[in-house]
Amino acid sequence: MKIFLTGGTGFIGHFVAKEFLEQGHSLKILARNPDKIPSLAKHEKVKMINANLLDSEAIKKGLEGCDACVHIALGWGETPLEMLAKDTTATVQLLEFAANAGCEKFIYTSSTAALGKIRRNSNEEMVCHPVDLYGATKAAGEAYVLGANSKMKRNIIRPGYTFGQLAFPDGVTQPDRRFFNITKAVKENQVIHLTKNDGTQFIHASQLARLYSAVLKSDLNEEIFFGLGTEWISWKSIAEQAISMRPDTKATIEEENKGWGSDPFLFSLEKIEKFFGLKFNGNDFINDHLRWNFGV
Repeated sequence: MKIFLTGGTGFIGHFVAKEFLEQGHSLKILARNPDKIPSLAKHEKVKMINANLLDSEAIKKGLEGCDACVHIALGWGETPLEMLAKDTTATVQLLEFAANAGCEKFIYTSSTAALGKIRRNSNEEMVCHPVDLYGATKAAGEAYVLGANSKMKRNIIRPGYTFGQLAFPDGVTQPDRRFFNITKAVKENQVIHLTKNDGTQFIHASQLARLYSAVLKSDLNEEIFFGLGTEWISWKSIAEQAISMRPDTKATIEEENKGWGSDPFLFSLEKIEKFFGLKFNGNDFINDHLRWNFGV
């Protein structure tokens, strides 16, 4: 399959690119910096397109001959109007251009933030009530994708906290610095400052990439899937694991009590298991990720 991919040189995107290439697909990757990951740019089944999300002509040309469009890139802005222009408008244009180019499938990358406040046993059928600009932007993108009058098979993936190191030796790691800050504190015998009962259903980027591959292979249409691990993992347990890896450290953990309950509200992951037989556990990768952050 020929795939037009946005965000392919970003953290999640380069894991998805690797997965797609391993499945035998060829890629056209839209990137503002096409040389960001040299080994990916030089891959025989990759064509880099040096453009941004609002470069209409470059996108139209790049979509020619593609079977699918996978949209991972985020157009960031500091205000609602900037997010509307840089992300929502870009998504709507890409959706239209992909349909006009004859793409059969379209995958939109949303976020659990689109759902808003987590409710007990949150599932993909719940109504979105976003609580911040990012979530509102993703919810808007979802609405356009699902509401499009198109013959394309359009599906949505909502990743949660995604971690990992490098999909390629010269790749990029996650933008969030909490794993790094924990291992840095352990190495430097410092206090690790955390929020009491803070945690989430972590998923490794390689696991998330498998979900993209499964959705791409399917003939489903207008479906939404959470991209998360089944197990809730606390940041305290991660910090304790990091400390146990350095027995000589004098690092300690201090937790701020913000009134968060000890019984977490979980996202239901029944849907990806039902449709694809996928069941992920972020714990399978946390030890290796900590070792990587320690530089081991």
